[in-house]
Amino acid sequence: MIVPVTTSPAKSSMPLHLLPCPTRADWHYTVMSSPIGALMLVGSEVDGKTRLHRLKFESGSSPFEADPTWTHRPDGLAPVRQQIDAYFAGSRSTFDLDLAPPVTDFQREVLAVLATLLYGETRSYGEIARAIGRPAASRAVGAANGANPIPLILPCHRVIGSTGNLTGFTGGLDRKRFLLAHEARQRDLFPS
Repeated sequence: MIVPVTTSPAKSSMPLHLLPCPTRADWHYTVMSSPIGALMLVGSEVDGKTRLHRLKFESGSSPFEADPTWTHRPDGLAPVRQQIDAYFAGSRSTFDLDLAPPVTDFQREVLAVLATLLYGETRSYGEIARAIGRPAASRAVGAANGANPIPLILPCHRVIGSTGNLTGFTGGLDRKRFLLAHEARQRDLFPS
C-alpha cells in the first residue's frame, strides 16, 4: 500500500513512494563509498522490489552500525547504489526508489514535504512547518528532519535555518555544505 501523499510533478524533486516498513528481521545492508564517505544502506526485498529503510553515514551524529539481525549483502540494494552513484556523478537530480522508513505519522508528513524540495533549492524549518499545516511546529519539524532515517534521498540537507544559516545535519555540517555545493554546481544541468 502506498501512503496517499500526492505531489505535483512540476513541484516534486522525486516520485514519492513512501511505503509501510516491514519487520526488521527481513532487513539487509550494504556499504558503499561516496564522495562524502562510506554510506550504509539498509533495506529489504518485498515482492521482488527493493525498499530502502535507512541510509547512514560513517560518522556524524548517528554513525552507522549494523544491527545483528540484519544480513550483510555486499552487492545488495543495487538500484539504490546506482542512483546514488549517478547523483554524485552529476547525471541524476532525483531519486525514484521505494522508501519504507520506520517513522511516526508526523515524521512521515515532514518526509513527504522533503521529497518535494527541488534539487539545489533550500527551505527553512518554518516553511516546512507551514507546508504541513502546522506553522507553529518549526522545532518539531527540526526534530523530525534530524531524525530522517533516509538523508540524501529524502533531502533534509536542503533544510536550513530561518536566517539562511546551515543548521544541524545527521552527517555533519561539512557533508551538508558539500551536498548543497554539489547541487548548486549541477543545478544548471537540470532546468526545472
